[in-house]
Amino acid sequence: MKKLFLTGLISLFIISCSKKEDSQALTTDSTDISTPVNSNVSGKDLVEGSDCMACHNAVERTIGPSYKEIAEKYSDKDIEMLASKIIEGGSGVWGSVPMQPHPQVSKEDAKKMVEFILSQKK
Repeated sequence: MKKLFLTGLISLFIISCSKKEDSQALTTDSTDISTPVNSNVSGKDLVEGSDCMACHNAVERTIGPSYKEIAEKYSDKDIEMLASKIIEGGSGVWGSVPMQPHPQVSKEDAKKMVEFILSQKK
């Protein structure tokens, strides 16, 4: 039963993290990866418009850590590293469930997202 539950949870995680937003304008860079055009969008809007909420919550741990937990653990000096984790994915810091990579997110947008998440401790 536990194995079946974990399999279902992991399947849900993979499906939710592969969600695509059709409403965003897209451009194609030299690597042929579609990148949302979000130059004037806030970090909060980027987070809310992404699949982040499938695994994260503002104040409570769900599949991944809450934004508040992340904000308490990291500081502004970690923005670059955390933005890279959004884009490249990561694992091991918050448990055994890996965060899926989001290569479609630009570095600029990932930094805005991190700045919004870190603002949750203030």
